[in-house]
Amino acid sequence: MCTRHAVRVLLVTVPVGLAACGGQETVLLNGAGATFPNIIYQKWITDYNSTNPGVQLNYQSIGSGGGVQQFMDNTVDFGASDGPMSDEEVAAVGGNVLHIPTVLGGVVPTYNLPGITTPVRFSQDVIADIYLGTITRWNDVRLRAINPGNALPDQPIVVVHRSDGSGTTYIWSEYLTTVSPEWASRVGRGRAVNWPVGIGGRGNEGVAATVTQTPGAIGYVELGYAMINKMPVGAVRNRFGNFVTPDVTTVAAAAAGGMEIMGPDTDFRVSLIDAPGERSYPVSSMTWLLVKKDYGDQAARARELVTFIWWALNDGQAAAPDLGYAPLPDELKPWIRARLEAITADGRPVWSPTEHM
Repeated sequence: MCTRHAVRVLLVTVPVGLAACGGQETVLLNGAGATFPNIIYQKWITDYNSTNPGVQLNYQSIGSGGGVQQFMDNTVDFGASDGPMSDEEVAAVGGNVLHIPTVLGGVVPTYNLPGITTPVRFSQDVIADIYLGTITRWNDVRLRAINPGNALPDQPIVVVHRSDGSGTTYIWSEYLTTVSPEWASRVGRGRAVNWPVGIGGRGNEGVAATVTQTPGAIGYVELGYAMINKMPVGAVRNRFGNFVTPDVTTVAAAAAGGMEIMGPDTDFRVSLIDAPGERSYPVSSMTWLLVKKDYGDQAARARELVTFIWWALNDGQAAAPDLGYAPLPDELKPWIRARLEAITADGRPVWSPTEHM
């Protein structure tokens, strides 16, 4: 009996195929990057690998910073990031990159306050000042003012942040930059920033572990991760003055608002931070796969990669809500399809959706 095992490779490019059962070659595709979408990416890859024996996909959740770097170093077939590549990074790869959105998610404040069962509310200025180190206790007058009836303790706030280069940090710091002029001038946005206060944890796992083990702590994690691990999350006030609890519906509302600033010619590096909509969760974002516009002489690899992406954008979207993500708006799909159809190798397009309908 012939049994095929997944092969995990992180830093080296694998030959186009390995012999599979009956002599058929298996195309190995390797990706690395964001922790933010890792839950759904692993679900997609497991499902796709099980029904497509000619392809073996592997994804390493190492953080968006690592994913961008490995994509730029050409050591993976695709990268993944929640913070889009900068213009300088795009230029460094000769413009040979497409940002393909896959799902939408939220970054949420989570905290360790035993006995507090009602979600803690955070306004824009309060959450920025907590991370700036200006608000240092849970019973600060400004926190109490927006949390009537919630007996916040007289306890120090322990700020927790990511220690690795992270798209989750990019989203969180972009939000703080958008709502706080002081944060914008002192810290700014990025996959890694110089934190004014706090202690670091690596990945969602590290932040969650530190918050869980530290009474009075506050951190930020991806919504799906918080849902699966049953972590308490706070409600964040949006631009309409509404305190919005993060969930799939409020992230989807942000996506609907974000459609107003996108069009067929967008490169999809679009921010959904503080998006329009009365029920929009203000710390929402798309997450992107980083793929090449041209794959040189790797036509077989490129064709299988694009086929998987199109499957994920269609059949794979049904898995999103249960895992804490919002599916992409249907209006985006024709625009994404046009980008995928334009990917080339050996001077020719590698894929057509009509082959997979």
